Amino acid sequence: MRKPIVAGNWKMNKTVEEALLLVEGIKRELAECREVDVVLCPPFTAIKAVSDAISGTHIDLGAQNMHWESSGAFTGEISPPMLRELFCHYVILGHSERRQHFHETDEVVNRKTHAALAANMRPIVCVGETLDQREADQTHAVVETQVRQSLAGLETRQLIETIVAYEPVWAIGTGRTATPEQAQEVHALIRSVLREMSDEAVSDSVRIQYGGSVKASNARELFGQPDIDGGLIGGASLDAASFAAIVKSGM
Repeated sequence: MRKPIVAGNWKMNKTVEEALLLVEGIKRELAECREVDVVLCPPFTAIKAVSDAISGTHIDLGAQNMHWESSGAFTGEISPPMLRELFCHYVILGHSERRQHFHETDEVVNRKTHAALAANMRPIVCVGETLDQREADQTHAVVETQVRQSLAGLETRQLIETIVAYEPVWAIGTGRTATPEQAQEVHALIRSVLREMSDEAVSDSVRIQYGGSVKASNARELFGQPDIDGGLIGGASLDAASFAAIVKSGM
């Protein structure tokens, strides 16, 4: 039985003071929640403060991105050891905004995925199609390619530690959401690709999140699908009550 996982991607939002207020609200709302793995992914500037604030709780810490090298002349980048020093256990990789605005390729995502696992962090690897690709009936081909190339070369134990997040680009921040049936179809595809890359036991163990305008009003139906194991939450994760309601939908 896969344990649901809900991660809040705060993106480029929240000063340190605002982040701490949000964390305190989330801690109050989810004090008794143990049935779902909860991960908070604040901006880099707030990671230390959030790390301290959630110390001793059941809430985990994640980062929104990282470089694949452990050190070097990469101005403006953050390395895996830097994140681990702050007790980051998860890292979001290949988010559609990184792919779109910063031109990250599957090869780049793959290098980062290997680096995250080598640093004992669990990568949340994002895949998903654009609206043009969906309307051209390319969803399956695009998602399968992203999964295969982003996770290429991972050993069995590494695949099991990896979370895949399906985020249809056309549903991120647009208010549009894939129907539960549409989301389930792609999640089932991802699981079948994982089965071909490894075996049935591994594919049945990997957790696959849905991301794309998830709200408290639609989370329960989405999370109720057989291959959807929680969510990667954007805008709704910036409000403690909304985020907590989504998490509780996975219980």
